[in-house]
Amino acid sequence: MTDKTNHEIHIPDIDVQMSDIYVPGVSINTVLFSYQNEKLNVLLLKFATTESFMLPGGFIKREENIDDAALRILSDRTGLDNIYLEQFYMAGKATRSVDDVVKQAIEELGYPEVKDWFDQRMISGCYYAMVDESKLQPIVKERFISEFKWMDVNKLPDLLFDHNEIVEKAIDRLQLDMDRKLISNNLLQEPFTMPELRSLYEAVYQTKFTRSNFQRKMLGLGILDRVGKKHEGQANKAPYLYKFKKSKLHEPLE
Repeated sequence: MTDKTNHEIHIPDIDVQMSDIYVPGVSINTVLFSYQNEKLNVLLLKFATTESFMLPGGFIKREENIDDAALRILSDRTGLDNIYLEQFYMAGKATRSVDDVVKQAIEELGYPEVKDWFDQRMISGCYYAMVDESKLQPIVKERFISEFKWMDVNKLPDLLFDHNEIVEKAIDRLQLDMDRKLISNNLLQEPFTMPELRSLYEAVYQTKFTRSNFQRKMLGLGILDRVGKKHEGQANKAPYLYKFKKSKLHEPLE
């Protein structure tokens, strides 16, 4: 993790037009997942002086590729670099940028030029990533962000814009990729036991798996290396410990 304690997200001064720096009508939203206390959480940011939350995001600079912009915005918001990002959706409903809570807050803050920016139709490239919640301290030194909070995906409030729908689509994609790619290593600390791995899958899929069927499936995928036993109490009951095979990271699974 890069030290960015004094870093602030660049927001244009009053006399600088947003469109001079950023591509109009296009943005980035990122769904950051973490797995903590057997729950799947998502990072949310509180908008300005409101009580409303939204996903981390930002705008694309005129000279940037969209993937480079997504990585920069994630680094700006979290201070994290070298995070594996997966693009999963393009949000483009005609009315998705319309939100009275946002408009009122911008007016109260006295930024009419920014209000005009938010009045336009906005298409968002949506990415998701998995991070270690305990190591992340999001940066909120920005005029429109006042707080960050990790929330259980099953207990989300009504988010701004269409961000609830984006989270739902991100979970759908995460579930698909859990079987297609070895991405769960970013949510689970190694080494781990089979019950710990099963708890992660149950949090992501929001369902229970039988012990024997789950273990048979995971061992059959050929993605785990057994590295010993977790000795707690009687030796004959100690569960095996596993790590993911590094050669399989982010590769499609059969």
